[in-house]
Amino acid sequence: MHPVRKQRLIIVLLVVLFSSAAVGLMAYALRGNINLFFPPVEVLSGKAPVGQSIRVGGMVVEGSVQRSPDSLEVRFEVTDNQATVPIVYAGILPDLFDEGQGAVAAGVLDEQGVLHATEVLAKHDENYMPPEVADALEASKAAAAQAEEAKQ
Repeated sequence: MHPVRKQRLIIVLLVVLFSSAAVGLMAYALRGNINLFFPPVEVLSGKAPVGQSIRVGGMVVEGSVQRSPDSLEVRFEVTDNQATVPIVYAGILPDLFDEGQGAVAAGVLDEQGVLHATEVLAKHDENYMPPEVADALEASKAAAAQAEEAKQ
């Protein structure tokens, strides 16, 4: 093989090797930052991963908010009208957080199905609902309507 060709082949192989390594390292780094959204019905059916960072959203169940008297810990439940997921959050809730309103909680799900939230997001105003929550509620209503039709 001609020395110039051999040198070009080595350069091309090194570029491919380093590019592959860079892409692999970026994919590995981004893997930990993926935050998947699950509606409560998927969490209860076991589709949500345990021990991995996820987001769960829905409507805050009326009467479910329980504040700890000696800490900032708050327990509440979110629902998509088919299933309910308990959430534990230690921190200050957003001003717009309220029962009967849309909320999205980001955190880690434990083996008992309780989401230990690190962040809670509330609706922006009375006309806004996070798209994931709106889609989950629409799907829940459609499933309930199909189940009602099947009974008849």
